[in-house]
Amino acid sequence: MEVLIEKIIIYGSVTLLCLIVLIIYWRKQKKVSQITGQKIEKAKTHGLFEPVSLHPVIDGGSCINCGSCVKACPEKDILGIIDNQATTINASNCVGHGACFHACPVEAISLCIGTEKRGVDLPHVNQSFETNIPGIYIAGELGGMGLIRNAVRQGRQAVNNLSKHLERFGEAEYDLLIIGAGPAGISASLTAKEKKLRFITLEQDTLGGTVFTFPRSKIVMTAPMDLPGHGMVKLYETSKTELLELWQSVLGQNDINIREHKKVEEIIEEENRFTVKTKDGDSYAARNILLAIGRRGTPRKLNVPGEESEKVAYRLLEPEHIVQKDVLVVGGGDSAIESALLLAEQNRVILSYRSDSFKRLKPKNNERILEAIERKDIEVKFSTNVRSIREKDVTLTQAHDGQDITIDNDLVYIFAGGELPTEFLQKIGIKITRRFGYAILKHKKN
Repeated sequence: MEVLIEKIIIYGSVTLLCLIVLIIYWRKQKKVSQITGQKIEKAKTHGLFEPVSLHPVIDGGSCINCGSCVKACPEKDILGIIDNQATTINASNCVGHGACFHACPVEAISLCIGTEKRGVDLPHVNQSFETNIPGIYIAGELGGMGLIRNAVRQGRQAVNNLSKHLERFGEAEYDLLIIGAGPAGISASLTAKEKKLRFITLEQDTLGGTVFTFPRSKIVMTAPMDLPGHGMVKLYETSKTELLELWQSVLGQNDINIREHKKVEEIIEEENRFTVKTKDGDSYAARNILLAIGRRGTPRKLNVPGEESEKVAYRLLEPEHIVQKDVLVVGGGDSAIESALLLAEQNRVILSYRSDSFKRLKPKNNERILEAIERKDIEVKFSTNVRSIREKDVTLTQAHDGQDITIDNDLVYIFAGGELPTEFLQKIGIKITRRFGYAILKHKKN
C-alpha cells in the first residue's frame, strides 16, 4: 500500500511539474504572440507591413517555432513569432540579407520578390544567370538581388558560369563586356581578372553604381562578403566613402580600370558575337555580356515645366558643399528624407510629398524627420505636387483644394524613384515577366 501511495505521489508530482511547465510555456508563447501582434498592427499603421523588395515567405506547415530566423536577422523586427509560427512584421524594411533563409533548420523559408497583389517586373534569368539570349547574363539588383553581399556573390558566379562556355561564340575583341560598376560589376571584373579573360567594364556614371549616389554620410548595412581578388570583407556598418575606397583599392591592386561615363545605348547580336555601342559613339565587340546595372535605370521625372533646368538634380552627391540655399526636396522615401536631413544642416529646406503622411520609412529615418519638423529645421508640405520650376522660385499645388503655393528656391532635388530599364532590355530581346510572389531563393525538395 505504501509503495502504491509513493508511486501516486511521484507520478502526480511529475504530472504537476509537466503541467506547470506547459502552462509557463503556453503563457510565454501567448505573450510573445501578443507582442508580435502589436508590432504587426503598428507596422500596418505606418505602412511597413507589406514587402517592397526581396523578403522571406514562411511555410506554416513546416515551421517548428524554433525562432532561429528571428535571431539570425541582422535587422530589427523584420520577423517575429505569432501563434507558434514565424511571420513577417516590418516586411518593408527587409533588405534581403537571407540570414533567415540559411538559419532555418527545417527549410521552411523562401526568399521572394513581389506579393500576390503587387507584381514586380523581372527579366528571365536561369540558374547560371543567363537570360533567354545565350551569352547575355544578368547579376545583382536588376535580377532582384539588391543587397551588396548578394550582388557580389552573383557577379562572381555569373562570370564563373560564362567562362565555361566561351567556345560557343565566335572571336571578338573581348571575351566579356561588363555593363555597370556597382557591387555585382566590380565583383565580376575581379573574377574575370582571376579567370584571365579579356574583358572591359563600362559604367554610365561613376564607380560604385547605386552606392555612389547615396548621400555621403549614409551608412551602408552589409554582412561579411567574399570579394574576389581580396578575400573576406567583414563590414557590418560602414560609410559609403569607406566602401568605395575599399573597391578602388582592390581594383587598383588587380590593375583593373573601370571606364566611367560610358552609357551603353545599344547591344546588337551579329556574327555569333555582340556589338556594344555607347552614347559617345564608341563601339566594342564581345563574346559575352554581363548586365550588372540597377533596377532604376532612369530616374523617374515629374514632367513639369522647368524640370530640365540646371538647378534640378535627382541625386545628392556633395551635401557639405551646399550652403545657405533655399532647397526643395521632392519625395517621401528614405532617400528623400536622408537627403533633406543632410541639406538642412546648412540650408533652408522644404520637403514636398504627395501623400498626407510618411509611409514605409525606416524607423530611424521616421524618428529623425519628425524631430527635425518639431525643431523647425525642415518644413514639410504634405499632399502637394510640383506644378512648375522657375529660376528663382517653385510652385506647388495642394491636392486637397488645388491652390498653388509659390516658394523661393535655388535648388530642387527630386527623389521620385526610378524606372526599370524595360525599353533597353526589350530592345536587346530580353524577356521580362511580372512576377507575383516569385521565389528567388528556395530550398530544393528531395
